[in-house]
Amino acid sequence: MERESMAFDVVIVGAGPSGLSAACRLMQLSQEQDKELSVCVVEKGSEVGAHILSGAVFEPTALNELFPNWKELGAPLNTPVSSDDIYVLRSEEKSIKVPNLFVPKTMHNEGNYIISLGNLTRWLAEQAESLGVEIFPGFAAQEVLFNDDGSVKGIATGDMGVSASGEEKDSFMPGMELHAKYTLFSEGCRGHLGKELISHFSLDEGRDPQHYGIGIKELWDIEPEKHQQGLVVHTAGWPLAESGSTGGGFLYHLENNQVVLGLITDLSYSNPHLSPFEEFQRFKKSPVIKQYLEGGKRVSYGARALAKGGPQSLPEMTFPGGVLIGCDAGTMNGAKIKGSHTAMKSGMIAAEEVFKAVSAGSEGGKLESFDEAFKASWLYKELHQQRNFGPAMHKFGNIFGAAFAFADLNIFNGKLPFTLHDTVPDYAQLKHAAESSPINYPKPDGVITFDRLSSVFLSNTNHEEDQPCHLKLADATIPLKQNLPVYDEPAQRYCPAGVYEIVVDEESGDNRFQINSQNCVHCKTCDIKDPAQNITWVAPEGAGGPNYPNM
Repeated sequence: MERESMAFDVVIVGAGPSGLSAACRLMQLSQEQDKELSVCVVEKGSEVGAHILSGAVFEPTALNELFPNWKELGAPLNTPVSSDDIYVLRSEEKSIKVPNLFVPKTMHNEGNYIISLGNLTRWLAEQAESLGVEIFPGFAAQEVLFNDDGSVKGIATGDMGVSASGEEKDSFMPGMELHAKYTLFSEGCRGHLGKELISHFSLDEGRDPQHYGIGIKELWDIEPEKHQQGLVVHTAGWPLAESGSTGGGFLYHLENNQVVLGLITDLSYSNPHLSPFEEFQRFKKSPVIKQYLEGGKRVSYGARALAKGGPQSLPEMTFPGGVLIGCDAGTMNGAKIKGSHTAMKSGMIAAEEVFKAVSAGSEGGKLESFDEAFKASWLYKELHQQRNFGPAMHKFGNIFGAAFAFADLNIFNGKLPFTLHDTVPDYAQLKHAAESSPINYPKPDGVITFDRLSSVFLSNTNHEEDQPCHLKLADATIPLKQNLPVYDEPAQRYCPAGVYEIVVDEESGDNRFQINSQNCVHCKTCDIKDPAQNITWVAPEGAGGPNYPNM
């Protein structure tokens, strides 16, 4: 069956903060200058926000620029930050509160808001649609289309109704081609088309490898007397420090007696026995965190990778016919642990440059002006200022890294005359199981700590059962040949959703690598951390995956 095609001026892949901000900005400019413009956004989640997961303490800088009247328009920024606490956890029982004087200034949150980023993107989508943007949720961009001259022509959405064996089912619907003068890729961290474009156009040539963390998050209803609306708590140290790993925890008090808590584990860790999911369960046992959860109820769970390499790891963001924006490029500010305002700004800059090009009659080609506009923006200055934060944490660990960051940011204002580099990719950091200390994780108690499957259930994850597996192995023999028994397959530990298992075949007695792809919460950790770089994550059938309500 022939694929149908539709043509737009601009196609945007992904309805997250960067994509929707770009869409809104494009239409604002179109109205201001009375120029017709057609803009379309495709989103793989069943609705806008379904796949959005973030902390989130939100800095409103970019939103103030995009919609100065956001309060009147009802943006869901309901909880201003009232106080900031930072703790170094020494052990499960012991902690030290860091005096305000010694906190890197990027960690101060006055003027910021505790929000659900999913709800903010839903609101941004409403603004975009009221401006005339077409948004298609439930459609996964599956491939990049190219013109004869090698420039990007647009994208094709995935076919629907294909069985696991590749046959067309009765419900078969071919994908659709969306053609554009410019295509903006805003798929979030480790977007599969973004990854393909970086490789195809060698956009990361001469850059440091991107570095990542896995953020695992829960939403809890807590007892009203324990709730302190606006309180922000960050932690470093235990439990990750026990295995020499880096990362940190957070607990934010939203409105309605709810808290969000999570643990970010840097994916540069070296011990293959480590499980970020289990580390997060342990983290909840610290009295700093547990005091709020006791007597409460867990209502949601999710996980998502985040790009935290800093500007040293930013690929070139433009290529003929398109731009990578937001976390698809890696614009997160690691020192602030914030990527939403930076993602929004990158989308707004792209929108302004694309609008100029289209208005001048351009039909595509490379957006030469973007790089200059990016370098002239506060976004570039902000990312440059904190460039040493991530590499310092990896090189010196949380405690000495934080001391370096304090000096770099508070004393020298990010103007030290050198830039640290971190040139080993995260997947290459894993040691062999035999060289690493085993980690024995306690069984969950079902009250504060839980298992993976009951957690995945709370993420409302759902995939059409009979469809091709969206986790592709380049070599199906590798997991067992290379990783067992010596390597003790790490995928079963780094995946926060129980997708990967080693099972014993009843007939042969051999080990078998099993992929439970229906459990996948689209976090992308496997694509990043697999030591053989053998697993490629591609988008499953549209609308598949988690359905996050307020994450």
